[in-house]
Amino acid sequence: MNETNYRNQWFSGIDGARRDVMAGIVVALALIPEAIGFSIISGVDPRVGLYASVAIAMVIAFLGGRPGMISAATAAVAVVVTPLVRDHGVEYLFAATILMGLIQMVAGLLRLDLVMQFVSRSVITGFVNALAILIFMAQIPQLTGVTWHSYAMVAGGLAIIYLLPRVTKAVPSPLVAIVVLAIISITMGLPVRTVGDMGTLPEGLPSIALPQVPLTLETLRIILPYSLTMAAVGLLESLLTAQIVDDMTDTDSNKRQECAGQGGANIAAALVGGMGGCAMIGQSVINVTSGGRGRLSTFVAGAFLLFLLAALGPVVGRIPMPALVAVMVMVSIGTFSWNSIPNLRRHPPTSSVVMLVTVAVVVITHDLAQGVLAGVLLSGIFFAGKVRRMFTVERVETAPDHATYHVSGEIFFASVDRFTRAFATAEPAARVTIDVRDAHFWDISGVGALDKIVAKLRRSGRDVSVIGYNRASADLIDRFALHDKTGVELGATPH
Repeated sequence: MNETNYRNQWFSGIDGARRDVMAGIVVALALIPEAIGFSIISGVDPRVGLYASVAIAMVIAFLGGRPGMISAATAAVAVVVTPLVRDHGVEYLFAATILMGLIQMVAGLLRLDLVMQFVSRSVITGFVNALAILIFMAQIPQLTGVTWHSYAMVAGGLAIIYLLPRVTKAVPSPLVAIVVLAIISITMGLPVRTVGDMGTLPEGLPSIALPQVPLTLETLRIILPYSLTMAAVGLLESLLTAQIVDDMTDTDSNKRQECAGQGGANIAAALVGGMGGCAMIGQSVINVTSGGRGRLSTFVAGAFLLFLLAALGPVVGRIPMPALVAVMVMVSIGTFSWNSIPNLRRHPPTSSVVMLVTVAVVVITHDLAQGVLAGVLLSGIFFAGKVRRMFTVERVETAPDHATYHVSGEIFFASVDRFTRAFATAEPAARVTIDVRDAHFWDISGVGALDKIVAKLRRSGRDVSVIGYNRASADLIDRFALHDKTGVELGATPH
């Protein structure tokens, strides 16, 4: 990245900076209850999640490859480390997070971001819709067993969020909703849950320290499985979120830099006593819809969160949860791809099935990685099936004792069964020509099928020749075939 582009990603004029600062403040307020909740999931003190969110957001602002995307402590990583904290303690969590960061930095160097090329649009849509559903479901505990005041405040917050932009967009409407509802709740003493009810907020600034674990192979054996899983889940969610923000802002991002940046941010989080994290689609949507586009918005989210914890802890603890619930409901509504519902009828059935399966697996398991993996595998199966159906073999009698088989399409593991059966459906002539000029051999399964066909025909006394290999197929045949080598230079006519 050149220096000019990097500078523009930080400062895009006075109006851009103002929007970034205001958006970052909104995100910081919304981060607090989620970070506390993720800490509870992991079985650690609330400050572990809060300090992680501070460090990750501030560091990724400098190192990340997707301006305007918010990264912090997340549930996807929190659920992975729960057994580690339970069995070995929080210091092993910090050590595992450092190793997680190192693995992610290596992933960036190895260009593992390119695996995103294998994630179809249907999987991304399913991922987005599942996250929207999970975000909404996460608000339900805040709306059960509460007084009518909470419902009224949520309704009022949503009214401010959606109606204020029709009057003015100078200030992000989610920020106005939080401030107004906080003032009403505090001045009137309403019986509603507050941020402080989620857990004790930390006081003061975090300190930097190395994890207090023995530097032995036994420690590595304990933390490595968790670190690998956290790194994989974190990168997957970050890269998918980066793609979504790319689409929302109609801009591109550096996925390789994002991988390495996530690693650096997680190492920083562990050194200040925080847990691991990754990109957050909910907070990223809040940031973008509030006007945040640059790196400044991400940095302000982390810096303002640190300011709130260090200087305004008691005040922050009195923010009513219904105000933040209203913001997250807005995020859920804005995140869901509503076009995907009518598209279920317009899109190919296989694409719709992939999207629905991705949603179902994520919602049922609450595991984004499992849902995306299911969607990718299903996409691959459907693609292989589609290519398989495009494969044909046509038999033509060119003479009383000569049959030519014209093969067209892709010959690979999914189509070899049709390839071999085509030669068993009719009695072959004395001389057989297999014309593959319109076909392509992709793998050793295809080569093996050709071997099987040629060997079987020759054992029955037939004279067999194969013609028309393309360059790549000829290479594969010469390397792996047993019965039918091309025996010629590339580009010449095979026999």
